[in-house]
Amino acid sequence: MILSLRKKLYFCPMEEWYHYLLLIVVGFVVGFINTIAGGGSLISLPVLIFLGLPPSVANGTNRVAIIIQNSMGIAGFKSKGVSTFPFNIYLGISALLGAIIGAQIAVDIKGETFNRILAIIMLLVVLIIVFKPRISAADLKERLTGKYLWIGIIAFFFIGIYGGFINAGIGFVILLFLHYVNHMSLVRANATKVAVVFIYTLSALGVFLYNDKVLWKVGLVLAIGNGTGAWFSSRISVRKGDNFIKVFLVVMVVVMAIKLWFF
Repeated sequence: MILSLRKKLYFCPMEEWYHYLLLIVVGFVVGFINTIAGGGSLISLPVLIFLGLPPSVANGTNRVAIIIQNSMGIAGFKSKGVSTFPFNIYLGISALLGAIIGAQIAVDIKGETFNRILAIIMLLVVLIIVFKPRISAADLKERLTGKYLWIGIIAFFFIGIYGGFINAGIGFVILLFLHYVNHMSLVRANATKVAVVFIYTLSALGVFLYNDKVLWKVGLVLAIGNGTGAWFSSRISVRKGDNFIKVFLVVMVVVMAIKLWFF
């Protein structure tokens, strides 16, 4: 797989040891943010691109870390007794089908266009972070069956398309949907989110692999950080550090969006 990537002039530009250390640190932050809220790929994708990976290869390589991250998140939530099975499976299968479509779009899109789309998405996510209504942690009567289950299945097919395409910022969309439509608490919505993202990322990664858009060495190094961050963040209160994450993410997203758009 690596050889075929090199034949297409895709190569791993990271030759210094500290590049890999940077990936682990970035991965930890990304895994923590993704599991406790969302939007971490808005950091990891630009970092991979800035380190020299073509946008489509960065997108595919990032999926390796996302799979490890969410498997650790699932384990972390389960260790605390939080699970939404089989509801998460139904949504995950629907999103998996959509992700195949989204990943194929991502593979075919030009690098410059991808960068512009990523920059726009970053700015939109900033607006969502700043202006989204506050999510209450109060216990709610969940709506996981009947018409609400079918609404979720249909909605997550389209969520899967976006997740397969780029995945950046998808956590916010999933959390808001599960809270306001299915009346899930933030903790259980997060547990559902990591399971659904894990499932649909499997199909997305398959598409990127088929099209030779994955650098395993880079993805696995990034996954070390992602998985560790996800494990810790899934086991602590989802409200702890919320304001810090919000400010940190807004600043980083704005800076990276400007960098991608103008440079």
